[in-house]
Amino acid sequence: MRTAVSFIIRLVISAVALAFASWLLSGVTITTDSTPKKIGTLLAVALIFGIVNAILKPIVKLVGCGAYVLTLGLIALVVNGFLFWLSGLIASHIGLPFEVHGAWTSIFGALIVGIVSWLLSIVIPDPKKHKPKVRQAPESYR
Repeated sequence: MRTAVSFIIRLVISAVALAFASWLLSGVTITTDSTPKKIGTLLAVALIFGIVNAILKPIVKLVGCGAYVLTLGLIALVVNGFLFWLSGLIASHIGLPFEVHGAWTSIFGALIVGIVSWLLSIVIPDPKKHKPKVRQAPESYR
């Protein structure tokens, strides 16, 4: 039960972060006027972005570990931007009204999504990570 709730919370956080990126950047567009369709699009793109990150990011990190070391991790901005752009490309190819235009837009979009997701995950705790603590009896009672 907690894993489903955790998944939904992370999905909604990602969707809100994507909405924030589309609001801030003119190159990230959602081409629908209906609010329910925008919400559905953002949730679907958040799911695509999560799947792309879960599958491709570990592979890219493994293959490009030398680049991560040489650039002191700054290549992660480019990699995240590429994964953000790829998510937009997949979304537009399956018919979702979501597009990402340009390399810099992709990099800044991924950066915005990462920062907003991080901030929201601080405000909205993940139930999977915050398990209730069980108090144990002191040593003298055992």
